[in-house]
Amino acid sequence: MSTPDQPTQQHAPPPPRSGGMTIDVARLPIPGNAEFALYLLALIVAWIVAWTTDSLTANSWYQFFLFTTVAYILSRGIAKASRVLEQ
Repeated sequence: MSTPDQPTQQHAPPPPRSGGMTIDVARLPIPGNAEFALYLLALIVAWIVAWTTDSLTANSWYQFFLFTTVAYILSRGIAKASRVLEQ
């Protein structure tokens, strides 16, 4: 007695990854820069507070803008410098 040939199931191999690079989604959960979004939010809140109160003026908001911008630029520079040293 002969048995009928049964087709064997073969799975196709997974496609090769190009260049061996993987996407690291865990580093940035949202597209863009979260620190920049927080920086803009802080400036908008400070603008609204300076606009609605009588004791704060445009100069007060400008001083906050100046110091916040300096702190943001320094923090981004330090963050980039630490990445360069890791590589």
